[in-house]
Amino acid sequence: MGNLNEKTIHSEEIFSGKVISLHLQDVELPNGRQSKREIIKHPGAVAILAVTDNNKIVMVEQFRKALERTIVEIPAGKLEKGEEPALCARRELEEETGYECENLELLVSFYTSPGFADEIVHLFVAKGLTKKENPATLDEDEFVNLEEITLDEAVQYIKDKKIFDAKTAYAVQYLQLQEALAKK
Repeated sequence: MGNLNEKTIHSEEIFSGKVISLHLQDVELPNGRQSKREIIKHPGAVAILAVTDNNKIVMVEQFRKALERTIVEIPAGKLEKGEEPALCARRELEEETGYECENLELLVSFYTSPGFADEIVHLFVAKGLTKKENPATLDEDEFVNLEEITLDEAVQYIKDKKIFDAKTAYAVQYLQLQEALAKK
């Protein structure tokens, strides 16, 4: 197997926003030729598969401007600079759902779109949920509707394209796998 690395010759930040930055890179390919890469830099995020004691999945419905529609998702949010993913997960769970959890376990971390972005999502499973009396509030530009649905309903939401994002579909499939393994 040969070397597949691309050497960065030059990198220029051409946009820096509140959440992402865009870099245009000149690279040397493994065959010695040159090419350009457009790379989005992202601070990373967390997502929380929160399951109630009666096996309901806690979801939020929110409008996603990039899609021009609402979708139903597991709670999630961007890491603040230097923030530990587990602390971020607890914060986002409380802000978006009003729940706190007794048990929080990292399930997996994955890159969302490695062809052009370095965003990594840390997916946690939260159990032992209790509603907080005075939970932290959503960000001022964030609006959500809370839903608690069964696994069967979540599978139907995927079929109906109400759930239409990778992190949530991944979480639902994880629960399906756990259910199948428990039946063995």
